[in-house]
Amino acid sequence: MTPTMTRALAASDLDALLRGDRAALARAITLIESKRPDDRAASRRLLDSVAERTGGGVRVGITGVPGVGKSTLIDTLGSNLTAQGHKVAVLAVDPSSTRTGGAILGDKTRMGRLAADPNAFIRPSPSSGTLGGVAARTREAMLLCEAAGFDIVLVETIGVGQSEIAVADLTDFFLVLMLPGAGDELQGIKKGVVELADMIAVNKADGDGAERARAGAAEYRAALRILAAPSATWAPPVITVSGLANVGLDTLWQAVLEHRAKLTATGELDAKRRAQDGKWMWALVEERLHARLAGDAASRARVGDLERQVTEGVLSPTAAADEIAAILGL
Repeated sequence: MTPTMTRALAASDLDALLRGDRAALARAITLIESKRPDDRAASRRLLDSVAERTGGGVRVGITGVPGVGKSTLIDTLGSNLTAQGHKVAVLAVDPSSTRTGGAILGDKTRMGRLAADPNAFIRPSPSSGTLGGVAARTREAMLLCEAAGFDIVLVETIGVGQSEIAVADLTDFFLVLMLPGAGDELQGIKKGVVELADMIAVNKADGDGAERARAGAAEYRAALRILAAPSATWAPPVITVSGLANVGLDTLWQAVLEHRAKLTATGELDAKRRAQDGKWMWALVEERLHARLAGDAASRARVGDLERQVTEGVLSPTAAADEIAAILGL
């Protein structure tokens, strides 16, 4: 997207986006990911213009430790759904290097069938150092996907840090993938993540791993009995699946739809989305405060000097924070 197009928001591009044109959608997401002040203003206008077309999608967050098979499962599940007539968008958040800011962005190579599917859209996005590895504009990208007619949005988290919590705050249904053989994994997984889960699926339940997956599922069921469920309406099930062999994915998706129906009937889904909007508002406030510090050369230099003094033990973190607040006029 050229600088002129990003600022002008060409009507033809907006029309193409609303028709479901994937190239137009990709350009729109590039716009909302931009940190340029003029692009930020243009992205707000874009989001306002498509607002009436958003909110109708099924939003599913998927997490799990690296190597659990998230990409393979999403590739198979997404292909199943497009074969049923759905349009599926995948927002796959890649980890950005804290040193260089670079990201691998390799999800399209790991989701070969979906990448070639005309009814699917895959957007690998660098986390850019934001909370828990969730891309700074994941929520806005999700809204644009819905405006483009994608009725299912899958958000894949990198499965480290606080990304799980952030993705749970963006989606309607939160799926936690586990590896077969629960023993060590059960000890290593964070209690907070399990408490957020709307479902636990033990993946790689095929071949020699099938029996271990069943045993692992039994252990997770026992663990869930002593933890508080995220909703009084929904008891998180534990199932076994295989993304590679396409086993159990129909059961998985049926649970997503059942969860949606129950929470819609009680009003919980609407309340959950409103609460998520409130959390995102504060995330944007924090981001803009940080952008003010980074955007002004003098402020950036002063903050860098304060950080150096803190790391050298010359200044306390509290005193430095007070000075930074003063820079912001707080």
